[in-house]
Amino acid sequence: MARIDVDGLELDYELIGPADGPPLVLTPGGRYPRDTAGVPELGAKFAEAGYRVLLWDRPGCGASDIGFTAASESVMNADALVGIVRELGLKDIVLVGGSAGSRISLMAAARMPQNVRKIAIWWISGGPVGLAGLAWFYCGDQIAAASKGGMEAVAALPSWSDQIARNPRVRETLLGQDPEMFIATMQCWGQAFAYSDDTPVPGMDPEDFARLTMPILVFRSGKSDMAHTRCTSEWVHELLPNARIAEPPWGDQEWNYVSTFPIDSANRRGRFERWPLIAPDVLAFLQEDR
Repeated sequence: MARIDVDGLELDYELIGPADGPPLVLTPGGRYPRDTAGVPELGAKFAEAGYRVLLWDRPGCGASDIGFTAASESVMNADALVGIVRELGLKDIVLVGGSAGSRISLMAAARMPQNVRKIAIWWISGGPVGLAGLAWFYCGDQIAAASKGGMEAVAALPSWSDQIARNPRVRETLLGQDPEMFIATMQCWGQAFAYSDDTPVPGMDPEDFARLTMPILVFRSGKSDMAHTRCTSEWVHELLPNARIAEPPWGDQEWNYVSTFPIDSANRRGRFERWPLIAPDVLAFLQEDR
């Protein structure tokens, strides 16, 4: 466990694997921390294969700080990923992530394409209903709480309890916000998830995809997955100049199945607990042309 200042926010992170190994950044989804069941286990598989793996808590996740000045939460996290790579001096990196981690990996790569060697992504959030759900998940309860009870009510939300326990500065930051300004920010952050016929990933323009000329492995989403729609993964694949699409190592109902799992870190349960299954396919892709 370590902390590093990135553009005014302290981020919590851990590096595992050989110090001289090629760097790989693993980014989870949701607002889940880096120690969520399945994430460090997947990271360990990459480390065992010789990679220097960065496990990190995005702003607003785990033990990292939070800020509210960015245009959207995804922009804040993508900028933070670029920043932590810069501050740690990581070169020629691999980006790996699922769900929100796939979106943040793509957005960060578009900001530093010259420093990204390969990317592997799965569970890319998309579709009108899926993105509307993200707007509520990330912003809706925040707005409702602030409108009813101010920032004290926001800080008391269950969605912040784990992070505040890990990093009490988060509560101080929340209480330091003006409620009206906070609501306006959350409205903007929610709008940033709006579906568009122009791009499958909010925060990415077609020109951003065109800049990503490195090899990219896109895992196709399940047909039954309404949070990360199949057409979103296929659309992303079509927009990337040097991408391939692959079937994941789980069945069509995977997202519906793991969504029923309890979030139980102590017993290593959660939505990402089966992520280690994807390691062989990702490693085979990464080890090509090495």
